[in-house]
Amino acid sequence: MPPRPARLLIALALAGVALPASAITVTRIEVSGLADERMAQNVRLSLSLNDELGKDLSARRLSYLLREAEAETREALEPFGYYTPTIVIQRSDRQRPEGADAEAGTSASVRTDAEGDGDGERSVSVAISIAPGNQVRVRAWNVGIDGAGADDPHVAAALAGFAPRSGEVLDHAVYEASKSKVSRMLAGRGYFDADFSAHRVAVTRAEHAADIDLRWRSGARHALGSVDFGQEPQAVIDDSLLRKLVGWEPGEPWDDAELERLRRSLVALDYFGLVEVLPQPAEKTGDVVPVQVHLTPAPRSIYSIGASYGTQSGAGVSLGFERRYLNARGHKALAQIDYASKRKLATVQYRVPAFAWLDGWYTASLQAADEQTDSLDNRRLEFVASRSGQYNQHLNLVASAHVLRERWAYFTITKPTQSYEYASFAFPSLRAEYIDVDDRLAPRRGTGGTLELRGGNGGADGTTGFVQLHADAHWFHGMQDDSRLLVRGEAGHTFTNELLELPPSLRYYAGGDRSIRGYGWREVGPRIIDSAGNAYAVGASNVVTASIEYERYFKGPWGAAVFVDSGSAFDGSKPDLHTGVGFGVRWRSPVGPVRVDIARGLKSPDSPFTLHLNIGADL
Repeated sequence: MPPRPARLLIALALAGVALPASAITVTRIEVSGLADERMAQNVRLSLSLNDELGKDLSARRLSYLLREAEAETREALEPFGYYTPTIVIQRSDRQRPEGADAEAGTSASVRTDAEGDGDGERSVSVAISIAPGNQVRVRAWNVGIDGAGADDPHVAAALAGFAPRSGEVLDHAVYEASKSKVSRMLAGRGYFDADFSAHRVAVTRAEHAADIDLRWRSGARHALGSVDFGQEPQAVIDDSLLRKLVGWEPGEPWDDAELERLRRSLVALDYFGLVEVLPQPAEKTGDVVPVQVHLTPAPRSIYSIGASYGTQSGAGVSLGFERRYLNARGHKALAQIDYASKRKLATVQYRVPAFAWLDGWYTASLQAADEQTDSLDNRRLEFVASRSGQYNQHLNLVASAHVLRERWAYFTITKPTQSYEYASFAFPSLRAEYIDVDDRLAPRRGTGGTLELRGGNGGADGTTGFVQLHADAHWFHGMQDDSRLLVRGEAGHTFTNELLELPPSLRYYAGGDRSIRGYGWREVGPRIIDSAGNAYAVGASNVVTASIEYERYFKGPWGAAVFVDSGSAFDGSKPDLHTGVGFGVRWRSPVGPVRVDIARGLKSPDSPFTLHLNIGADL
């Protein structure tokens, strides 16, 4: 007789042979009875059975998963306020001979047995029918803050928006979002010791009611401490310069908005590739919390090269070189050349940080331009010295002084030569730039615009005076997730009695990209017309343009737009309005929005259709 261990192994082997070879595959799970797809999706994701789709299961494993499915379904509905649903789970089996395809079979039946029997393989589909019942609503509501934070207006505003309130559905997502908002506001205002003194939601299923008892104990408000700057792997800018950007004195009440303003200021410098502004509550002294700033310098030099083509300028190339920082005092320098067959531009610029009053720069720039078109021979040299300042998050102010020297001549077929005119002007300008949008690259909500006032004396003999006021505005309105409305307007006026003494760069024009599509560049406005019927723009003392555009994106980054533009450049008080209509293609490219438009002018345009290409941000 075999020894006892051997007898045990033989018995186990015979028992294994005697077991039925049965494999069950769950091929489908159907959830019905829920009108809200979010709820149905949450049920599917909560099911352990969902993770076993397409796998071979034993009958015992399947029975366990089906038993768990009811509890998992019930739990998945509770975040939406449904605590008493009626749930019916059914399984439909298809018997398959061994070796048959998983989808084969001709008979189906509803089964309730736990194990099943028979040889071969079976596929199973599961149907979960749900009657959600009544939603639980908030009955008692006790939500508040005890301590110093109760009197903080920012914390009080976050608490005032807390939901759900009495009588409202107990939606867990809304509840958790409101709770997080209040907690974040407490932390953002310096109540680092805030904690819950009561944290309870009691649900009475039979009465479909919930009682919320949620209270914070704020503790004392902490204060802003000193700032320690760290630059790795090496320091490139003096800390003394960066400290001018700190907008608080140690001991002032804590406010995360101050840290965010400091972070934005450091990013705007463009000295650093990585900026981290971190509070250090573990190192506080009393209630004063220091701040650590980690900075990683960006590459010192930027080189750029590009190609361009314009109907007026011809084919061209651009080359640029910029030093992000020339020295530890943060000075910057830039040089750029744009060279096209009919238009050439060279610019050099030097910038010095100006943080004593507002974040900004002292800037000196010199620009030389040479423009040769069918009707204009123009050369100019302009020196600009300016002081910019970021007044707040949305408003930037610029005060500048200009010295301009310009030479120009208009000529036509009948007058192929023309004596040159010369003018020199010295004038100041004030400019305000306002931007409040959700995304500066492709805004869907908000407004932006500029307002500029400039004026001075000059001309050929120094007696020509002028004052100009110019404004433009953009409004963006997102209509659905995939569409938006853009409205744009522009107006400018020149106060002078000697417009013809002003050089071309100080006159207004209309027509072309970002002006009136459907008309060529500078086509709309006063023009010289020669004997052959050719017209050449000479500029005007006033300009007014407006545009409305509807843009919609389809699948992926591609979209389309339709638009209407109208306006004029004009002398006197009555504009000769020109209107253009068209459509375009939009592409959200990796380098920014790309817009290709085809437009038609409705009032005697030079060309029946115009093609417009723009790459870059809307503002």
